Amino acid sequence: MHTIASVSPFVWAHLLTVLPAALLGTWLMAMRKGTAMHRLLGRLYLGLMALTACLSFTISAQVGPTWLGHVGWIHGLSVLVLVTVPLAYRAARRGQIQQHRTLMLGLYLGGIWLAGLLAFAPGRLLHRWLFALI
Repeated sequence: MHTIASVSPFVWAHLLTVLPAALLGTWLMAMRKGTAMHRLLGRLYLGLMALTACLSFTISAQVGPTWLGHVGWIHGLSVLVLVTVPLAYRAARRGQIQQHRTLMLGLYLGGIWLAGLLAFAPGRLLHRWLFALI
């Protein structure tokens, strides 16, 4: 059982990038689109999501089969994030707003919500922490 003190710094870094990304992503979904603030916060969100995805590859999968010693199915979402981030940015820069909107919604639902839900699956670290508190 991992104690909070024994958790890898990479896990902490991952959590410290994904939590603000989740909050920022929620704010961006609700705020008016196309403003200078939307563009600025959108760049920050994309950067946080890319960094979060990169950091995830330093964390061993706790559930299911693994490849290369530590990569699991959950890391597939990180690959999707790393593909989606530049595509969404490029779509916005090219004025392809519907494509940008679709990619950003997928990034938010898959990269934040689906990955977040999977992070609390039985056997995962956040699941153990949550039920240690309850």
